[in-house]
Amino acid sequence: MDIDAIRERLCDALEGCEVRVSGEGNHLGVVAVGELFDGLRPVQRQQRVYAALKELIAAGEVHAVQIKAYTPKEWQAR
Repeated sequence: MDIDAIRERLCDALEGCEVRVSGEGNHLGVVAVGELFDGLRPVQRQQRVYAALKELIAAGEVHAVQIKAYTPKEWQAR
């Protein structure tokens, strides 16, 4: 699993988002920050991230994903 390639895939799919990816084995941690998530419920935000990774999940390259998705305002408040 190439973390940089996964990050690039997510950046392409989540236009305008800042994306950080960490991982060990076939488990990923994703933090995404962008206006794209404004007005979306947490599950909708996760669905956007999962959609970008669905091929990797189906192929077994990625088994588990921990997703944290924020708007820029939410990220600054952290």
